[in-house]
Amino acid sequence: MKKIIFGIFAHPDDEAFGPSGTLLLETKSGTELHLITLTAGENGTNPDKHTDLGKIRLQEWHEAGKLMGAFAMYHLGFVDGTLDNIAFLRAVEKVEEIVRGVIENHPAPVEVEFMTMDLNGISGHIDHIVAARAACFVFYKLKDQGLPLSRIRLVTVPRSLLPTHNLDFVYMEPGRPDKQIDEVIDARSEIETIYKIMRTHHTQRDDGESHITNRHEGVGINYFVVLT
Repeated sequence: MKKIIFGIFAHPDDEAFGPSGTLLLETKSGTELHLITLTAGENGTNPDKHTDLGKIRLQEWHEAGKLMGAFAMYHLGFVDGTLDNIAFLRAVEKVEEIVRGVIENHPAPVEVEFMTMDLNGISGHIDHIVAARAACFVFYKLKDQGLPLSRIRLVTVPRSLLPTHNLDFVYMEPGRPDKQIDEVIDARSEIETIYKIMRTHHTQRDDGESHITNRHEGVGINYFVVLT
């Protein structure tokens, strides 16, 4: 049976700086990866002063997706930093349409997984929260209707790595209690490719290099809460 993963995130670099190692291992084992970004990340950092940052970031996202082995990629067209309840409802409609279309048009029986950020958005970014909750809404709606959805993996951070809150940007709560972590994937065997994926997002290089520096050997290790 063919396995399909839908990676549903708010910004073009979210999967690269997060679970890219796990997604890379999945595609190398034959999983069909569909990546969805709600926004183009047009309000991210712009050290090179691009006149159309969103266009450049989507180009970076597509290059990173190729390195991850993505089968298909979808940009939903929302504006970075503006996601709210109304955007949530529209995102649900768009994600549901994509997922239904892929399942219904697939030539063979499939098993479908979702992957998104933890429901607190990890960093607390409202866009992350909207994307994660929209993914969960679609997952349970389609599963309740009998579509072959098996689980949704929430990318998270254990409390042993993030013991206290962080106020550098928006409110970032402490990590999940370690006993709540359901799955740990060690993709450090692919670390050089992971670095390439992260560094493809050149416009966001300060954030990317901060992840690499601060997480050290942990860059290739991903933590998940698994919902079924």
